[in-house]
Amino acid sequence: MRSPWFGRVARNQGDRASRFGRDDRGNLKATIHRGRLAAMNLSLTGLLAIALAIVPLLLLVTSAWLALECLFALGAQSTVPATPPLPADLSLAVLVPAHNEAGGIGPTLATIAPQLRPGDRLVVVADNCTDATAAEARETGATVIERQDSTQRGKGYALDFGLRHLAAEAPDVVVFVDADCTLHPGALASLASQAQRTNRPVQAVYLMEKPPNPGLKDGVSAFAFKVKNWVRPLGLYRLGQPCLLTGTGIAMPWAAATSVSIASGHIVEDMKLGLDLALAGYAPQFCQAAWVTSRLPSGDQAATTQRTRWEHGHLQMFTEYVPKLLGQAVRQGRLDLLALALELSVLPITLQVVAVVAIALLSLVIALAGLSWLPAYLALGALACLVVGIGLAWVGYGRADLSLRDILAVPAYMLSKFSIFSKFLTKREEAWIRTERDG
Repeated sequence: MRSPWFGRVARNQGDRASRFGRDDRGNLKATIHRGRLAAMNLSLTGLLAIALAIVPLLLLVTSAWLALECLFALGAQSTVPATPPLPADLSLAVLVPAHNEAGGIGPTLATIAPQLRPGDRLVVVADNCTDATAAEARETGATVIERQDSTQRGKGYALDFGLRHLAAEAPDVVVFVDADCTLHPGALASLASQAQRTNRPVQAVYLMEKPPNPGLKDGVSAFAFKVKNWVRPLGLYRLGQPCLLTGTGIAMPWAAATSVSIASGHIVEDMKLGLDLALAGYAPQFCQAAWVTSRLPSGDQAATTQRTRWEHGHLQMFTEYVPKLLGQAVRQGRLDLLALALELSVLPITLQVVAVVAIALLSLVIALAGLSWLPAYLALGALACLVVGIGLAWVGYGRADLSLRDILAVPAYMLSKFSIFSKFLTKREEAWIRTERDG
């Protein structure tokens, strides 16, 4: 028979074991809870890092795309293929939309007329003119049609009016040339030949010449225009991808010209037309053999008006068309639409530089605050791509526009353009405004 003392010892040992079991279970629960909190904190940190990295990642992709275009364009300006002769049976019409271009349209038509063959048509659309544009155009021998509509103003409406005039005897190829530019020799044949051969819209090299006594702003604008309208489209051409329509010097088969609505008062109607054509199956192609030039306005107000229209228009196209292009690229399995979406996603070059630098600085602050280094790595990568791309473009194409000394002053010029970009949020340009001509 066990003694009472032995029983008490056994009970005490049992109580201690029970208490230790409860303590172990409590410790286990606490450990599990702490693990869950740590996992939750880790996941929140990861999500925050990903969220902070989205914008730097997008800037890295677009900056790398720009650098790739500039790389492929390097050295290609000297390899211009010979233009094959136009087929004798190819019918051709040139449309010149003009709004109050008296005094300037004559020299433009004088660069077009010598390039026409017998049977080719030159049609000027005198659109809402209140001066002698129509009379001056008729004196050169061009066919002139006049349009008056105070509610529908803009180049798109004028071109639509001209196309409807041509429809009675539709040409095989139609070429659009602005009334304030110079069509260089051989450009018309090069454009029409490539449009006929590829059955696609074709964009010429369209550049801006600096005004007399140019300043830093004029040099930067000419270089930026050259990167946008020559270097990058040439790089896309060598990559086998389409380009944006950038303005004057556009040729297309009649079927393409009438496949979408061209009647528009959009402030960048050419870019919009090119994107609509691409979505309709007619993605534009670059033609380096055709050159068209115009002149940057010398007045500060006219230059600001022009830059505001271009850059606000680009941003509007970005917000409206990138989702469409990406959606159709996936739906139709079309790489060309993806390329156009990337091209459109590259902001106007000044804004792209400002955005990349600002995000890089912000990302470094975030990293030094102990949140995440991932955004900083991506933003610095974007900055490196941007420097490489612009550097390649300058080495290959821009030294005539900007000296090394000029480049040092570019940051101040970029800050001066901040008001143009800020107005996109507060007072964006939406209506077509004609740029005042010099003289």
